[in-house]
Amino acid sequence: MDISEHHMTDVGLIRPDVHIEVHIKSQSTAKRPEVRTRVLSLLDRHSTVLSSYRWTEFDDEFLTKNVESVTVADLIGPKLVDLKAHNLCIHVFSLNDESPSTLALEEEEELSAANHWLLPAAEFHGVWESLIYEEGIKTQLLDYVSTTIFFSDRNVDSNLIAWNRVVLLHGPPGTGKTSLCKGLAQKLSIRLSGRYAHSQFVEINSHSLFSKWFSESGKLVTKMFQKIQELIDDKDALVFVLIDEVESLTAARSAAQAGTEPSDAIRVVNSVLTQLDQIKRYPNVVILTTSNVTEKIDLAFVDRADIKQYIGPPSASAVFNIYLSCLEELMKRQIVYPRQQLLSLEELGTVNFMESDVTRLSLTLRNLARRSVGLSGRALRRIPFLAHALYGKSSSVTVEAFLRAMERAVDKQRQEQASLVNCV
Repeated sequence: MDISEHHMTDVGLIRPDVHIEVHIKSQSTAKRPEVRTRVLSLLDRHSTVLSSYRWTEFDDEFLTKNVESVTVADLIGPKLVDLKAHNLCIHVFSLNDESPSTLALEEEEELSAANHWLLPAAEFHGVWESLIYEEGIKTQLLDYVSTTIFFSDRNVDSNLIAWNRVVLLHGPPGTGKTSLCKGLAQKLSIRLSGRYAHSQFVEINSHSLFSKWFSESGKLVTKMFQKIQELIDDKDALVFVLIDEVESLTAARSAAQAGTEPSDAIRVVNSVLTQLDQIKRYPNVVILTTSNVTEKIDLAFVDRADIKQYIGPPSASAVFNIYLSCLEELMKRQIVYPRQQLLSLEELGTVNFMESDVTRLSLTLRNLARRSVGLSGRALRRIPFLAHALYGKSSSVTVEAFLRAMERAVDKQRQEQASLVNCV
């Protein structure tokens, strides 16, 4: 954002940004400037809030009629925030309810190159918030893409200052890399809605691309990127291209060079890399890639990535927060009942993790989180379901009983993993 757009304090310092996301109802016909004005009035009346606070009920009839939620977004840690001391960046958006379409290469239906969403998509709503990593990972990714757009808008000479618009997320399976890419694109489509009229998301599965179309050489790959180029040619559109399992490119090229795959394979891979080099020159495209097998990624591709972020299994604190979000949801739905207060790690830290009637359940959850370290994020999200299905089948169960059920589910998951390893 231009410095001139920030509010200045009395001593001439720039006020830090706070992002306010305003989700308007799909049937609303309200003009966005009016929504913005009403939201500013709401924030003026409630200027001191807990970080990442969300309003879903309003004391304003206009907001009740037109707005689903107003969220103070992406602030880290539980703390009081004085909104009047910040520059408020208000982002008004509605969700696109359409199912993804396919980018077809030929007349035949089966030759679909990729899935295509209009953003922000209802399917991706809440994905970003549900992903819990070490502090800084999500913020750094947001800041990276925001800077690529900012530098492009200012016509910074990329021959002097280099950036490629390529992000590589790598790490073991089940850590949420693909979901993080989708959430990042969704979040940025909201953040940059004032800069771009609309955003689009194209997901390419490179593994299925090669397995289907090796015999067609690089021609179909070129056709696929021509379709993507048509989207990029719309200067009012921000386009995200996701290549999942990007190590498939390298695996195919390595096998071809070793003589175990036909020479056509190397043409396919080289065609993909060439096309990536062409589209990354455009200011309104971001290329997101994931890999489960880091050591197989070709250095020629790795060198193209500006950000190479490792996404590993969640730490004990991240596991705690994942479980906490799961329990809050189950209490909200009265599957775990009655609702009981669970303290955050920060709140437990203020009492030095001493056990009392107030902290007992939260400390039990902390111990469970420690026992769960090593499980993937995907497995962790499944633990509450397995706990209920296998060990807590009543229509409602107390927090204490459900935590015991979760402990048993974690132990069972560990046993199953050990059995699989022994069978290999």
